[in-house]
Amino acid sequence: MIDTTMVTTNIELNGYRVIKSLGIVRGITVRSRSLFGNIAGGIQTLFGGNISIYRELCEKTREEAFQFMLQQAGERGANAIISMRYDANEVMGGVTEVLAYGTAVLVEKAN
Repeated sequence: MIDTTMVTTNIELNGYRVIKSLGIVRGITVRSRSLFGNIAGGIQTLFGGNISIYRELCEKTREEAFQFMLQQAGERGANAIISMRYDANEVMGGVTEVLAYGTAVLVEKAN
């Protein structure tokens, strides 16, 4: 598994030199809110402010997509990911896809 410190949104990894590009990797997860989550979220919206139940769901979903991306990169033999991004789309009402993607690379310490 790739060390998360070796993942960057930059086009290069400071202190390292790209030896080989291994292509685009991605992690996709699709989640829906539960009935309980919708009720609790609805109650929280009545009071305004941070909607913690939805924030937690979003964070878990992003983390899951991120881990799937790391796994795919590791399977390709990468030790880093550059140009990492997230994207999200609503598949249908209450169902959201989250995509984590980037370029898997093999890097070595720069001299």
